[in-house]
Amino acid sequence: MNQQEHENHTMSRKFIPMTSLTSGLFQEVADGVFCYAVQIVNIAFIETNTGFVMVDAGMPGSSKTIISFIHEQFGRDAKPEAIILTHGHFDHIGALEHLIQEWNIPIYAHKLELPYLTGQKNYPEPDGTVEGGIIAKVSPLFPNEGIDLKNHIQALPSDGTLPHLPDWNWIHTPGHSDGHISLFRKNDRTLIVGDAFVTVKQDSLYNVLVQKQEIHGPPRYLTTDWKAAKQSVIKLAKLDPNAAITGHGLPLTGEELHKGLKTLVKNFDQSEIPDHGKYI
Repeated sequence: MNQQEHENHTMSRKFIPMTSLTSGLFQEVADGVFCYAVQIVNIAFIETNTGFVMVDAGMPGSSKTIISFIHEQFGRDAKPEAIILTHGHFDHIGALEHLIQEWNIPIYAHKLELPYLTGQKNYPEPDGTVEGGIIAKVSPLFPNEGIDLKNHIQALPSDGTLPHLPDWNWIHTPGHSDGHISLFRKNDRTLIVGDAFVTVKQDSLYNVLVQKQEIHGPPRYLTTDWKAAKQSVIKLAKLDPNAAITGHGLPLTGEELHKGLKTLVKNFDQSEIPDHGKYI
C-alpha cells in the first residue's frame, strides 16, 4: 500500500489508545467458533470445511495485530474466506480498509448498513451527553465517519442465509444501528451478538479495563433507537442461546447467559434506557 492509499483510508490515524486486560485473549466458545479480543472489542472466527470466516474487523490501527494473529493461529498464508459485519461502527470496521488491501476478499453487511460502508453517509455523532460513565463522556472523540469499501462490500442475502456458513443465519437486530445483525447457529444455539447486547458496562472505563462481566443493552453513546434496541434484545432472548460472543465483554454461556438475558429483558426500561441523552 502506498502512502496516498493509506491517507485515503478514513480510519487511518484514528487509533484509540484504549484497551482492556483481556486484549489478545483467544478462546473457543462453541464447536469451531472462536472469540479474539482486540483492545476493547471482539472479533469472532467461524471454522468452515475449507477455512474460516471472520466476523467484524476490530479497532482502527489493529490490522497488523489481526493479520499476525491469523498467521499464528491458522497458518502463514491463511486469510478469511469472507468477513461478515454485524454493523459498521468504527470499532467493528476499524482495520477493514487495510485488511481488504491485504486480502481482497468479499465483505457482507445488511443492506441498511451499506450507505455507511460505501461513502454515502456518516453515522450519527456519538452522544457525550448521554447518562453514563467516562467513556460515554469522551465518546464525541470517537470517529463516526462512514468508509468506502467500493466493490468489496455487498448486501447479505435477504433470506437470512450467510455466505460460506450453511449452518448459520443472520437476524436483523436494529437499534444500535439501522442494519445491525446478529448471527445464530440453530443446531447448538450459538449466538454472535454484535452490540445488540454486551457483557460489560461499556460506558464505564473501569469495567471496560477489567472486563467485569455483566449483561447490558447496547453501548449507550452510539445507540440511536432504544425502542428497536429493546425489541432486538427480546428477539435474541427468545432464541434461548447456549453461548454468546458479544462485541464487547467476555463470552457468556449456559445458565449464566440464560438468567442474564431474562433479567435484561425484564429490566430493560429501567436499567438500560438512559434517563437523558439526545437520542432518547
